[in-house]
Amino acid sequence: MSRHVAIVTDSTAYLPPPAMERHGITAVPLTVVLGDQALEEGTEISARSLATALQKRRPVTTSRPSPAMFAQAYREAAAAGATGIVSLHLSSELSGTHDAAVLAAKDAPVPVRVVDTGMIAMALGFCALAAAEVSEAGGSLDEAVAAAEKRAADTAAYFYVDTLDYLRRGGRIGAAQALLGSALAVKPLLQLVDGRIDMLERVRTASRAIARLEEIAAERAGTAPVDIAVHHLAAPERAAALADRLRNRVPGLADLHVSEVGAVIGAHTGPGLLGVVVAPR
Repeated sequence: MSRHVAIVTDSTAYLPPPAMERHGITAVPLTVVLGDQALEEGTEISARSLATALQKRRPVTTSRPSPAMFAQAYREAAAAGATGIVSLHLSSELSGTHDAAVLAAKDAPVPVRVVDTGMIAMALGFCALAAAEVSEAGGSLDEAVAAAEKRAADTAAYFYVDTLDYLRRGGRIGAAQALLGSALAVKPLLQLVDGRIDMLERVRTASRAIARLEEIAAERAGTAPVDIAVHHLAAPERAAALADRLRNRVPGLADLHVSEVGAVIGAHTGPGLLGVVVAPR
């Protein structure tokens, strides 16, 4: 079924494949460079392979999709019947993906609205779902953009990492913050603020940090209808246990997604990552 407004995002949205298929959402892959190999996220490298490489301290970097990849996605959407496209992407503070989409949009065969959501992972995924729901209801391009932007403005994302070293190496967090965390031997809790990864709290042990992560997420969720995603890298038991506790603590919980992040986010956070996205409806 063709849709009046097509939704394009990138591979860091980490949307479940059934949801992408159901809503007709296209994800353009970022690239993970492992040694001398450039691999597309989601198809050519798994999160588990990435975690193993990081644990062996193999060099890992990431790169944005090329404008040509976005141009192809826009042409395919137009060929399928779309008369407009909403292109939703991870924070421009963290990646050049948004810029590549903007370049491609200039020559697209139909109008393309490129949105810097300021989000990552399912915080981005929930924005794409919001836009898709408006499109499916017959909404306009502007209405789909507005729905995504509102979802982004209301959504919060919190992360626990075992070490700040991976974020420091990738330039995603300041060296001073990373060194302070290492010097104090603390476990950091992070949050997305204005599209950047900032320190939220420093906690002495992993168990206390995860308990605090749960508490912060439950407080942010409140009692109104809300969707939640729990992410991890190479920590499925931790993620499942946290999801179960949140399921019992959040009275307005609508949808709960539990998934391993892909290789791009994993490359900058390292194994042991635990994240919670809280997206009010």
